[in-house]
Amino acid sequence: MSTNPPESAAIAETRLLHKMHRAATALLADAAQRDTAPPEALAELRDFLVAALRHHHESEDDVLWPRLIAADPVAGAGLTGLGAEHEALDEALDALAVAPVREGADRKALAAAAATVRDLVHQHLEHEEPVLFPALAAHMPDEAWAEFSRVVIASAPPVGAHLNIGFFEEVGTPAELEAVTANLPQAVLPLVPAMREQALATLSSLRATHDVRTVTA
Repeated sequence: MSTNPPESAAIAETRLLHKMHRAATALLADAAQRDTAPPEALAELRDFLVAALRHHHESEDDVLWPRLIAADPVAGAGLTGLGAEHEALDEALDALAVAPVREGADRKALAAAAATVRDLVHQHLEHEEPVLFPALAAHMPDEAWAEFSRVVIASAPPVGAHLNIGFFEEVGTPAELEAVTANLPQAVLPLVPAMREQALATLSSLRATHDVRTVTA
């Protein structure tokens, strides 16, 4: 029998969010290479990612990391050092945001920008998690994390919000999804089934592989 203590809510929910970011950036980078991917769905996922990733790292820079650094300046120095990666991600998101997606557009710029964002996000999370998770375990009790989560969710951009539900269901367990949705505003909860169906339609269309033609450089 394992004697390890249960994972804190802060680590569990952050790990789930990171899995979602990995999956979403990987899907966009893959779908952007295929001429058969519907432009509307590509734009939907692209716009969601740009807004969600900006909001996520701004919440870290402005709220979460200052709190952790104040609690433990020595450990927090590792988080401060990751700021340059957020700046690089911002530049990559700027390029992704303006890459053409419309019907008939050359998708080389979109494919390149999506691949850059995917690579930066995956690399950044590999660097961040070994520093962030111990800091969360030491300095972010469940009550404080619940309050932080509510603030972040309340300030989250509405762009493609249904895709949050779709990706969380794909990468998380039922218990993890329940923990995340518990922090949603009460008015949103009745909308979750419809959001789930909308996300499924978008993600399914982006994963369709029939008559695949790959964008070439």
